[in-house]
Amino acid sequence: MENIDRAVASFGSRTRQLVHQHPRTLATAVVVGLMGFGVTAFGIAPMAPDASDLPRRLVTEIVTADDTSSQLEALANHPLQLFRSDLTRSADTVDTVLRRMNVTDAGAAAFLRTDKTARKLLEGRVGKMVQVRTGETGLLEELVARYPAENPDQAGTHFSRLRITRFEDKFIAMVETAPLASQVRLGSGTIRSSLFAATDEARIPDPVATQLAEMFGTDIDFHRELRKGDTFSVVYEALTADGEPVTWNQSSGRVLAAEFVNNGKSHEAVWFQDGTQKGGYYGFDGQSKRRSFLSSPMEFSRVTSGFAMRFHPVLQKWRAHKGVDYGAPTGTPVRTVGDGVVEFAGWQNGYGNVIQIKHANNRATLYGHLSRINVRNGQRVDQGMVIGNVGSTGWATGPHLHFEVKINGEQQNPLLVAKASEAVTLSPAAQAKFAVVAKEFRQQLEAAEATEGRAVALVD
Repeated sequence: MENIDRAVASFGSRTRQLVHQHPRTLATAVVVGLMGFGVTAFGIAPMAPDASDLPRRLVTEIVTADDTSSQLEALANHPLQLFRSDLTRSADTVDTVLRRMNVTDAGAAAFLRTDKTARKLLEGRVGKMVQVRTGETGLLEELVARYPAENPDQAGTHFSRLRITRFEDKFIAMVETAPLASQVRLGSGTIRSSLFAATDEARIPDPVATQLAEMFGTDIDFHRELRKGDTFSVVYEALTADGEPVTWNQSSGRVLAAEFVNNGKSHEAVWFQDGTQKGGYYGFDGQSKRRSFLSSPMEFSRVTSGFAMRFHPVLQKWRAHKGVDYGAPTGTPVRTVGDGVVEFAGWQNGYGNVIQIKHANNRATLYGHLSRINVRNGQRVDQGMVIGNVGSTGWATGPHLHFEVKINGEQQNPLLVAKASEAVTLSPAAQAKFAVVAKEFRQQLEAAEATEGRAVALVD
């Protein structure tokens, strides 16, 4: 063992001496040796079999499908259930509702007529959302009707669900109260005659059309500047009952984002609320759509007489019309266009019931011919607050609102004043948060454009 150790030590000593005396020679030998291995490897590799020369085998397996008769028999043995949905109508009876939904069931009809709870189906307001489930024979298995909550205090948050279920030859009816859910929906449309006609065609609720007119009221005069071929895309909240958009009251929540292309020019708006501050609509550039003056004292109406010379219907002579008249049915809510203080609320000659409000920067507004006054002298009011209702008091030939704007005591064109009023701005800190929100809604609006003429639910 000691001899082996001495031999190994002697070999190591000679090797170190050789490396020290002939470093270049040794390095060359190593390189040549490696090249030899490389040539050998290069020479061996081509000897591997070519994949194209390997034997191939085709495997064929015959699959036999069940014959048609056995498939039809299996389908026939499968229990079939049919679902149908509709809305109740003003002239409906039990028989007309069941017939319209292809239900042939004398027992169910008798139960709907006589049971105190089941009779709620046709009691009260119409437009209840009804869904039935039947078997192959047309017998009723289950009927579910959804309608506004019976408790008025829950009208905006809950709905009533009438459920009628068959158990063998008997029926059981019960009413439940369930919370409404919010669903984000997308929609788009093209103007052919009016905004409301376009939203109806796209199955978008009327409150959404009203909000669109509000959002873009300072950019577009919807009474005069709307053009055939204008387009819009919208992202909005829809209230749902068991996943179905409700058809009553304000069936939609807030519009979250919208784009309106009017006469080739695009206008955008996004809902944004920073912390506890009051939310509002902003363009993609961060500029607020909210101004110190609203574009109109009513949500949506038609201008019957503008700020111009006209033939006075009562005085029967030409004179300057120093305001704007909005045609609307008696009782239509009237709101203040800006924050301010009530200077006068009462009767005043030709104006009839009238309200005058003082605003900042020596501006004032007047609302005439009202049927009802909801404010008092000296009361502070906020923009959008309902202050009265349309009427035909004073020198009015029919129900309408006479609206004036004064700056330094001089009447000005209300439509121009609204467009020129000051816009609300975002703080630098809020701008960064808004950019993130705006990017997300921009993508959703692009998706909404693909829903031309219809409204669909947004699926995350």
